[in-house]
Amino acid sequence: MRWKRTLQLLDVHCEGEIGKAAIGGVPKIPGETVAEQLHWLNTDPKGEALRRMVCLEPRGAPIGSVNLVLPAKNPQADFAFIILQPDQAHASSGSNSICVTTALLESGMVEMTEPETIVMLETAAGLVKATARCRDGRCEKVTLTMVPSFVHTLDAEIEVAPWGRVRFDLSYGGIFYALVDAEQVGLTINEESARALVEAGMVLKAEINRQFTVVHPEIPAISGVAYVMFRGVDDDGAIRTATTMWPGRVDRSPCGTGNSANLATLHARGKVKVGDVYTSRSTIGSEFEVGLAGVTEVAGRPAVIPTIAGRGFTFGLHQVALDPFDPLGDGFALTDVWGPEAGSIGRSRG
Repeated sequence: MRWKRTLQLLDVHCEGEIGKAAIGGVPKIPGETVAEQLHWLNTDPKGEALRRMVCLEPRGAPIGSVNLVLPAKNPQADFAFIILQPDQAHASSGSNSICVTTALLESGMVEMTEPETIVMLETAAGLVKATARCRDGRCEKVTLTMVPSFVHTLDAEIEVAPWGRVRFDLSYGGIFYALVDAEQVGLTINEESARALVEAGMVLKAEINRQFTVVHPEIPAISGVAYVMFRGVDDDGAIRTATTMWPGRVDRSPCGTGNSANLATLHARGKVKVGDVYTSRSTIGSEFEVGLAGVTEVAGRPAVIPTIAGRGFTFGLHQVALDPFDPLGDGFALTDVWGPEAGSIGRSRG
């Protein structure tokens, strides 16, 4: 076999959301900072080719992410990582932070100590502290101290068919979110509504990005609304979430960065205070514990420091390879599996 490139992937999921960790064969990513590396992955044809290789068919699938585990730039960090998804490389993710922490500890790349190991992760959005509860050689639960999260705009509105005026919050939790109460689009967050939620989320995301510009005040590589997250409240008071992800699926986990962004809106409205912890529940019923650890500022804006706690589980180890003679090597996606938005991904060479 004469492969052009190989990567070793440790298969991990966090509360149902797949976040494979590329722990071997990752090429050198240009950039003096992780934010610069993120920018390169999203703008250079070689970066796009790497993402397409691991995220699109025949090696990838619509569900889940691939996390590039990289040498840290910050001396305080153990490792850095960048999240690859079918649409682009992303700066931060709570579920993927838990997957990467689990992968690093259970593979031995970071030495595990019991009953607790602290892993410092560097992302393009900043440092994430992962406190892992460990027992009998496995990572049982991870509590993340996330990057500072802040509100961009509360109660923004757009006019969009077929719902008329839709109100939403623009907020940052490591990436930018539009947070929408699901009842506004006539939906309930449950497994049966997953397709309808995705279809609504794709429409809203496109229209919101057309009308609103959001750029991180200190990290210009992070811009634009990455996801629409629908939210609701269960009978027991848990916050129910459904983050809709391009090209057409919902996050299986409750979504760490989305809950961080939502926590900033709750604090801005006076609904949570420092020390509060609540449950967030996903579309499939898996849960995160969301806490408000403290308050701070980002470029003069009030901000919160969220904590996200959840579980990661390893379920496989495999290697992917690129055959230089494969006419489908650049990757492809079809609308039958990936949804109508997949038409804009394009076909591979050949």
